[in-house]
Amino acid sequence: MKTTLFRQHGDSSVLEYTDFPTPEPKAGEVLIRLHVAALNRMDVFVRNGWQGLKLELPHINGADGAGEITAVAEDVHGLSIGDRVVINANIGCAQCEFCSSGKDNLCQNWHLLGETVRGTYAEYISLPARQVYKLPQDFDLHIAAAGALVFQTAWHSLIKRGNLQAGETVLIVGAGGGVNTASLAIAKHIGAQVIVVGSDANKLKLAESLGADILIDRSKESDWSKAVFIATQKRGVDVVVDNVGTTFPLSFRAARKGGRILTVGNSGAPKFEIDNRYIFAKHLSIIGSTMSTLADFKEVMDLIVAGKLTPVIDKVFPLKDASQAQDHLWKNKNFGKVLLEIQ
Repeated sequence: MKTTLFRQHGDSSVLEYTDFPTPEPKAGEVLIRLHVAALNRMDVFVRNGWQGLKLELPHINGADGAGEITAVAEDVHGLSIGDRVVINANIGCAQCEFCSSGKDNLCQNWHLLGETVRGTYAEYISLPARQVYKLPQDFDLHIAAAGALVFQTAWHSLIKRGNLQAGETVLIVGAGGGVNTASLAIAKHIGAQVIVVGSDANKLKLAESLGADILIDRSKESDWSKAVFIATQKRGVDVVVDNVGTTFPLSFRAARKGGRILTVGNSGAPKFEIDNRYIFAKHLSIIGSTMSTLADFKEVMDLIVAGKLTPVIDKVFPLKDASQAQDHLWKNKNFGKVLLEIQ
């Protein structure tokens, strides 16, 4: 099969479009012929590498993917050759106490597809049947691949962990990322007011077109927490979606008393200083979240298939140009998801 992989860590020049053995489905698995993959910033983190990361090289990036089933193990039921599916990249063991209780994103032997195991920048992938969601035969695979990871992540964080309610106000730090655009869509879907902070005027306009109620340009408002405070009549916001990390000090100030700070990542940096006085004086809750459960994935994919939630697609590259696609993403040129088309 054709794939884009890397044999050593480094910049995007280490990515190589080449041939690689096609996997065969093991017991409980299905083989998927991928037609679309989607990028995440995690792909670049993994390609660059970090201390302690252990990969079987060569490694294949990619968490998101959609395609059709081409082979099914004998013990798999409910799925057939020809079924169109989208992948859930949150891989639990299905045996530990967390998986057994439906909390598979807390699995003791948890893996993220494309991070510690080979992923979707390839023509084929074999996965446990529980990791796929069956799509209507006429559903656009681009939309499915674009929505899978970011919408399950945002849904679990906002709805299940953050308990976002209709009528509440949400602040989203950053205008263009996949999880942020998904968070915006979900917040508007349930009836919340949304404030978006960003530094790119064009991205802010696009956020407005998706339903953002209040836009704050941080290139003009360096202390954007003050602008949020004023915009909310000096009340502050109920929920902050902050996946940057280094912006936590401002997020703490923008939150109302009793507010919730939600995080699923650290695109700014993993380590930074915070002022603990804001946390206890304002009764703030810092809520971490990773991916979602299998049940949450089905719930949010049902909404996407029904057209009630729609992923934002920024740009589509051919698989052979994955290095260009990663550079485009890493330079924050995107608004929404960057896709790879796999012919």
